[in-house]
Amino acid sequence: MATDIKDTTHAVEASAVMKLLPGRPRLLALGEPTHGAGTVLGARNKLFGQLVEQEGYRTIAIESDCLMGLLVDGYVTSGTGTLNEAMEQGFSHEWGAFAGNRELVRWMRAYNESRPASDQVRFAGFDGPLEITGAASPRQALIALHGHLSSHVDAELLPCTVETLDRLLGSDDRWTDPDAMLDPGKSFGQSEEAGRLRLLTDDLVALLEARTPQLIASSSREGWHRARLYGRTAVGLLRYHFWMADTSPNRFSWLMGLRDSMMAANLLALAEQGPTLVSAHNGHLQLDRSTTRMAGRPLEWWSAGALVSAHLGEGYAFLATVLGTLRHQGVDAPPPDSVEGLLYALPEDRCLVDAAGLVASLGDRRPAPRVSPYYGYSPLDPAHLDRIDGIVFVKDVPQG
Repeated sequence: MATDIKDTTHAVEASAVMKLLPGRPRLLALGEPTHGAGTVLGARNKLFGQLVEQEGYRTIAIESDCLMGLLVDGYVTSGTGTLNEAMEQGFSHEWGAFAGNRELVRWMRAYNESRPASDQVRFAGFDGPLEITGAASPRQALIALHGHLSSHVDAELLPCTVETLDRLLGSDDRWTDPDAMLDPGKSFGQSEEAGRLRLLTDDLVALLEARTPQLIASSSREGWHRARLYGRTAVGLLRYHFWMADTSPNRFSWLMGLRDSMMAANLLALAEQGPTLVSAHNGHLQLDRSTTRMAGRPLEWWSAGALVSAHLGEGYAFLATVLGTLRHQGVDAPPPDSVEGLLYALPEDRCLVDAAGLVASLGDRRPAPRVSPYYGYSPLDPAHLDRIDGIVFVKDVPQG
């Protein structure tokens, strides 16, 4: 048992990560406490590169739109399009503007260029087509799902024509009004048309599952996986729009929970296909319940990490990235009695920390929670320490 915090630290390397775990997890998640920090993304890229090369991980999944991510995957595997197009059109939340993400995509393309498809590393977005201001129209996912089925299944088995879907969907503007996030009356999600679409989508997904052997044989297993992605996304978006139109006090809890459940479903599907590395905010990957306050009300929901862990057990592992300073955002040296402060006192600029060893070294001491003056940075909750497999500590994050 470690008796000193220094004894819990290691170099941030793939081999050291694997020694913290009982085996290679199907999903190995690396969280971040703030988005876009160059030093953090650089550390992620180096570690992910080692895990691909040394441990056989073959998918990298990012907290970004799952449908937009298909464009990035086409670029890194086949060279379809250009790097600029992949970054501008293949990421949501403006993540494509981050230099660290650009370097990751560039590296993935270079890694794949001389390799057969079976040995290539794939890219995936695992977030729903959601933004803070609202949700996308279900059109893209629903029409693509119908198109896949109509190409491989007898027409009389389909519950509707594509023209019926198009009529019920109507203009995309009715789905994407940004005012609907705060005003349920502006949402189209509980209209008669939306209700009909939910039933038809349920039947389309049921048909997809019922015809699995036929669809894999007539298309490909990869085509079937993509069709399932379209189905999950269409179901999730219609459900999300329904709750956007809800007027009950539970509206925002439902919306928060639905987003993470969409993430979890995508991650579980990726885990079925092979070992996957995951990059997202710590809050989405943690094993604990997520909480916040909105409109004066406390909200609670289960994070994607907690949901995935409930299914996979030791097949899911979570490393949390923790920062010392983010001075250009007003985050100065941490209090010495916080987790960040204890690690900041170490000489290393960057290290991997055995979370279980850190807990043991603390004994009866309980670190104090750190309070962030910057809304875009979330300190580690010390109460979560015993449900984290490891910590990637970055001492100072400069601007840029």
